Amino acid sequence: QTKLLAVAVMLFQVASCSESSAVLEPLFRHIDQRQNDFVQRLREWVAIPSDSSQPSLWGEVERMLHVAADKITAMGGTVEFADVGSHELPSGASLRRPPVILAQFEKEPKKATLCFYGHVDVQPANKEDGWATEPFNLTEIDGNLYGRGASDNKGPVLAWLHAIETYLATKQEVPVNIKLVLEGLEESGSDGLEELIQQRNDTFFSDVDYIVISDNVWLSRRPALTYGTRGSTYFFVEVEGPKIDLHSGVFGGCVQEPVGDLIALLGSLLDHRGKILVPGIYESVAPVTEEESKSYQDLHFDLEEMKQEIGVECFLQDTKEAMLMARWRYPSLSIHGIEGAFSQPGSKTVIPRRVVGKFSIRQVPNMEPAVVEKQVTEHLHRVFTRRRSPNKLKVSATVGAKAWVADLKDPQYIAGRRAVKAVFGGEPELIREGSTIPVAHNFQELTGKSVMMLPIGGHDDAEHSEKEKISRYNFIEGTKLFAAYFYELSQLQQSPQKM
Repeated sequence: QTKLLAVAVMLFQVASCSESSAVLEPLFRHIDQRQNDFVQRLREWVAIPSDSSQPSLWGEVERMLHVAADKITAMGGTVEFADVGSHELPSGASLRRPPVILAQFEKEPKKATLCFYGHVDVQPANKEDGWATEPFNLTEIDGNLYGRGASDNKGPVLAWLHAIETYLATKQEVPVNIKLVLEGLEESGSDGLEELIQQRNDTFFSDVDYIVISDNVWLSRRPALTYGTRGSTYFFVEVEGPKIDLHSGVFGGCVQEPVGDLIALLGSLLDHRGKILVPGIYESVAPVTEEESKSYQDLHFDLEEMKQEIGVECFLQDTKEAMLMARWRYPSLSIHGIEGAFSQPGSKTVIPRRVVGKFSIRQVPNMEPAVVEKQVTEHLHRVFTRRRSPNKLKVSATVGAKAWVADLKDPQYIAGRRAVKAVFGGEPELIREGSTIPVAHNFQELTGKSVMMLPIGGHDDAEHSEKEKISRYNFIEGTKLFAAYFYELSQLQQSPQKM
């Protein structure tokens, strides 16, 4: 009986593999044949400088949204431009924010519904920033496609659309229902998106089963599935002293200088090994389990390679495992700058009357932004009180985005692993992301739906920098990955026992 069972299982696996190949191989061939067309389309998208950092540039963002909408409608989808309110300018005038695209393709009730989120706005970019190529002219060098937005996030958005297009072009039925949410303000805070999700929770999102995001990158040269991100709270520490800037030759040694107070405050936040010194900050951090500790051992991450890549002699951690834990599952605090001092080159001898220090804390699961804000504020006021300074202290915080962690046993992750294996021939690395992607937590919390991050960007894509790129390999194989993911997710929906 045992032998018969083994044979039955083997025959079932062979049959499943044969069925999978019959569906996926024509799709993969089509993607290979069309890859130059796909790259050209990415070139056209990158050429639109959809920088959302300043309201004066939002016209280009809207143009990019309309180009994306035209592509969706040409493929047979329907598009709604959802209003997300207005932005108040410093002058007091109001400017309408770029809308959010809510799109969907023809729905079949028996199929699972997958919703993809992406964004088509980009970070600022100028040739003078240090680009070797024109940032808005996609340039291929040694198999890499350089350009602003190539990896973050126009390339992945196009790869999703190309995956859908490939099913249509090969006369195959798309195996899942598809919805898309595309926004144009992700790089400047996604203003209005959270409210839109809440408003449409009972309509647009009501029949959604799964939400997938492709707005991050692999850890190494191996494909990855991302199951967690850190949150973030951004702090401003303002110290105000005299009513005017002072001459250091006249008043140096006579007044308590705001810069001195601020440096003492910032210096009280961290020790020399990067440990956060705010009392209670680690109390909510979940302890490391044995299973979690083992999960870091098989990940491909080279400390020496990373040292060379970013140009440092050493890290604060001595092992790969400790380094990844520091990036993913422990909070960190980073000081970002001081306003009002050291802002100009040269030998400035003024005592600034007012200075503002800026820092952020990356939070991990179980940490509540409101609690973190209270702990930090109380700590800074205690330090300031001990200094007996006559100056005024003000602490404020913004953002307050929570961390996000998904369940690796969720059907999305099972389908994702199978899709990676179908395209790349091996298991994906299961990773977290050290940065903050608020939309992942927001979608999960507001809709109650399953959320997964399925990246196709390379570990060296340098998003936001003057070397941003996506490799042709990742762009094309990523398109295959998304096509395979549709199929694998539908198989689990049809046969839950296959999980």
